[in-house]
Amino acid sequence: MNHTMRTTVILRSLTHALLAAAVLSGCAFTPAYERPTTPQPAAFKELQGWAPAAPADALERGPWWNLFSDPVLDGLMGQVEVSNQNVAAAVAAYAQARAVVAEQRAALFPTVTLTGGANRNGSGSGSNNDGNGNGGGRTSNSYRLNIGSTWEPDVWGRLRAGVSAAQANAQASAADLASARLSAQGELAADYFSLRSVDAQRALLATTIEGYQRVLKITQNRFDVGIVPHSDVYQAQTQLASAQSDDLALARQRAQYEHAIAVLVGKAPADFALAPVPWNVTVPDVPVGVPSALLERRPDIAAAERAVAASNAQIGIVRSAYFPQIGLTASYGPAASAIGDLFKASSMAWALGLSATETIFNGGANRAAVQGATAAREQAVARYRQTVLTAFADVEDQLAATRVLAQQQDLLRVASEAADKVEEQVLNRYKAGQVSYSEVVQAQVTALNARRSLVQAQGNRQTTAVALIQSLGGGWHAGQE
Repeated sequence: MNHTMRTTVILRSLTHALLAAAVLSGCAFTPAYERPTTPQPAAFKELQGWAPAAPADALERGPWWNLFSDPVLDGLMGQVEVSNQNVAAAVAAYAQARAVVAEQRAALFPTVTLTGGANRNGSGSGSNNDGNGNGGGRTSNSYRLNIGSTWEPDVWGRLRAGVSAAQANAQASAADLASARLSAQGELAADYFSLRSVDAQRALLATTIEGYQRVLKITQNRFDVGIVPHSDVYQAQTQLASAQSDDLALARQRAQYEHAIAVLVGKAPADFALAPVPWNVTVPDVPVGVPSALLERRPDIAAAERAVAASNAQIGIVRSAYFPQIGLTASYGPAASAIGDLFKASSMAWALGLSATETIFNGGANRAAVQGATAAREQAVARYRQTVLTAFADVEDQLAATRVLAQQQDLLRVASEAADKVEEQVLNRYKAGQVSYSEVVQAQVTALNARRSLVQAQGNRQTTAVALIQSLGGGWHAGQE
């Protein structure tokens, strides 16, 4: 066996050994990952005595906003996905994260390059003459074509840990995308129901204003014939003007909600309008489930947990710096002085190389990097646990609000019906001259406030249902993206 063959056998043996080490030792320095433990109560505290009738899988049957049975809202939600710029930014961030995963995976494979070149060289002096007026210099040509390859075997698992970290970050980005969608959808639904509540209040005020105008006319007629003092007319005018002012304030609120909805669906407010329509006061029963389900249903929890996984993989990356960085190189190609000789067997040349680089001293930088990565993982764990606790509190808050608002609505309906009857009786007594106009004013104010409070409670129940759905994750599940 000649020297060349012996060298080839040695390099091949080294390569096989490195491959075996890469397979056996990959990710050996990355700590085994386990999801951090968090408090998981058996049931939500505010669920006691309250059992929604909706099927447990209602949020997984389709878009959650369909539970409200509002076709206008359904149409607006379809525009959020394609037009909302926050969602578009989250989509781009997710695509970027997936590209990073592909880039990290590419580092596991060899890099192959193709190079070529041509040179023309000269020697001698132009002052030397061969007697025929020609210079005595010599020139030569050289051509080369080479295929080269470099590869870093992942002996210590650094590259695989990088892939794992990139994958975890991409999964966190997918959860962030779901959070952006859910946030935009929830805000749209809340603004939409608030706008419809304002429309309902304006409809109440329109009816009330018509009644105040009739009462003002009656009072003016009674004053004209000397039955009542002028102060009654002034009070009636005050009531009418106050109601009209309230209507203008509601018109301002409606415009603000409409502008906010326009931005959420990706349109300029000048190019968007929502006409008043009859309000569908549907408040769906939202399936809640058990607290542990939040770990899969809340995208912010999923993102925080994936951040822990990414920081765990980062520990393996920095630990690998304690060991040599090994590389393999290879090249093959011809070199000749003429293009015609470039592909002859005699002009072929090859080379194999093995390199290993290890840092002997860097002042403790590797140890500090490992300590920093470990601390970063502990930070991510703490943030994950805090996110879980905050999610539990969010659900409890919305459950309490849901129960209380349902009870309030029943009481406000009773109060509104009673106030309407009082207003009607006091007005009849005023017409009969039995009470002063001040009692009429008081009864009118009470009745109007009771009606508006009932409408506001209905709107609050819808927006609270939206908030509860958001706090439960809106039907999203980890790994769904």
